[in-house]
Amino acid sequence: MITLTAAAVRQILVAASASDAAGLALRVAARRTPDGTLDYGLGFDEPRAGDLAIEQEGIELLIGAPSQALLHGTTIDFVEYEAGEFRFIFVPADQHPASAGSACGGGCDACGSSDGRA
Repeated sequence: MITLTAAAVRQILVAASASDAAGLALRVAARRTPDGTLDYGLGFDEPRAGDLAIEQEGIELLIGAPSQALLHGTTIDFVEYEAGEFRFIFVPADQHPASAGSACGGGCDACGSSDGRA
């Protein structure tokens, strides 16, 4: 369903430790905007009814029912978006280099991004 890169895992663990959120799951959300693009979000949270819970690299991910289809096949990475500015980026399944023929690891706008640090 969702894949975390090694860089994303490291940053999520750092953010959990720094924010005293150790032991909480990471909620991942997506919603379609009126113009058809996707907005993404991350935050530490408790499980809710209807959540899909996924364990990856020791991190529990929670995905609410409205976000599940939108996030299917998405990869979350943590990259240097601009010089000295690091962000989580969300790479939808149809934007992965293997399927789209483009390299998206540099934080291209088509991938979607989150300014959040988890």
